[in-house]
Amino acid sequence: MHVPAFQSRRDFLRLAGGGFGALAFAALNAQTPGADAPGSPSDPFSPRAPHFPAKAKNVIFLFMEGGPSHIDLTDPKPELTRQNGKPLPASFGKVLTPMGTGGNNLLASKRKFKKHGQSGLDFSDWLPNMAKHADRFALLRACWADGLNHVGSVCQMNTGSVLAGRPSLGSWAVYGLGTENRNLPGFVVLTDGGEVTGGAKNWGTGYMPATFQGTPFRNGPNPILNLNPPADAAAGQRAKADLIAKLNEIHRRERPGDTQLEARQAAYELAFRMQATAPETVDLTKEDDKTKEAYGLNRKESAEFGHRCLLARRLVERGVRFVQVYCGAGSAWDAHSDLEGNHTRLCARADQPTAALLADLHQRGLLDSTLVIWGGEFGRTPMTEGTNGRDHNPYGFSMLLAGAGVKAGAVHGTTDEFGLRGVDGRVHIHDFHATILHLLGFDHERLTFRHHGRDERLTDVHGKVVKEILA
Repeated sequence: MHVPAFQSRRDFLRLAGGGFGALAFAALNAQTPGADAPGSPSDPFSPRAPHFPAKAKNVIFLFMEGGPSHIDLTDPKPELTRQNGKPLPASFGKVLTPMGTGGNNLLASKRKFKKHGQSGLDFSDWLPNMAKHADRFALLRACWADGLNHVGSVCQMNTGSVLAGRPSLGSWAVYGLGTENRNLPGFVVLTDGGEVTGGAKNWGTGYMPATFQGTPFRNGPNPILNLNPPADAAAGQRAKADLIAKLNEIHRRERPGDTQLEARQAAYELAFRMQATAPETVDLTKEDDKTKEAYGLNRKESAEFGHRCLLARRLVERGVRFVQVYCGAGSAWDAHSDLEGNHTRLCARADQPTAALLADLHQRGLLDSTLVIWGGEFGRTPMTEGTNGRDHNPYGFSMLLAGAGVKAGAVHGTTDEFGLRGVDGRVHIHDFHATILHLLGFDHERLTFRHHGRDERLTDVHGKVVKEILA
């Protein structure tokens, strides 16, 4: 009896048991996304129609990393002021915080709040420029999350899970919609100096093809290294790229399903095309002095974040699908002590550029198609940490949205009288993500990726669209 020599797993499936293994493999393979499905390996970046007409074509997520204090920025609590220095009432029960501050005394906000615009949205005096755009914002006041610490919470705000290994929000956007500009990345990450807590998993693709991951741009005037080729190298580069593409295609056919290989091929092709497009995109000298001043580029406090916000506008203007701009990367908003000093510095960094971005997008007719998000991974407690700080608070915090499809001036949800927990209109991170996908034209339950026999989605098995803030 002849025993076949199996050279590979595919040979085994094809030859063993009369080929029944191969039949099973073919059935499984047929369940993966086809040529017309989102994220098809044949053309992962081609523009694709969403499930229904989208309000938003692009997203700019201004991520205040470290946990900005909602009760000092957008959620005033007069009762907290009246009860300053007293213990949290026993009716609140045991409060779990990472630094064990649940039993500490209450700490009143020192900020002065005013209602702004026709909508009457509350902003503290730490955000005077953003307050001028009150009638453009929708405010979610009772967001909540699952993580207590930064690594898991930043990861959840970006991927829907406190555990690493799932695709990021930006990756889902590019997977679902493709990109409008083949010469720039579909998903760009901009930081203002520090290393983002948790690193690349926050813009990674998890089990999706690596093609859809975010592309970090460096700080400084040259955010992309080695971008400009020698003047006489273009023809030779094109010939080399064409030859490599042919060899890669042979390699790819021999290794179907190797998404890392596909991502590397796409990255090299994109890098070649970017040499013609990206230098003009990142060159802010093209902007006039009035625009630079509006973004705060002439002020030390706001220059770096302002540079990123202005670059974000230029990127979405050129068809980049998703731009994430970090303010305080490395948990700079984490005010466990000296809340006043910490937030004074960080608000001076973020306030003017954020307001300028909204005004600029509106003036250029881009705000109607661009969703702007402002917030961090959680809020901060009404109880004191030490004498002048606040601990992490994932139980009730604020997020701001503006632009495409958002009901301007809307307020949804409330926290308790001290700002510790959401008490009505609570919005979990899954609900938040479902709402963002809805604005991009997707039913979050139908935007899926087949992985290990399961249709995975950004919101897992949860999520409800917050219809109250939709225009």
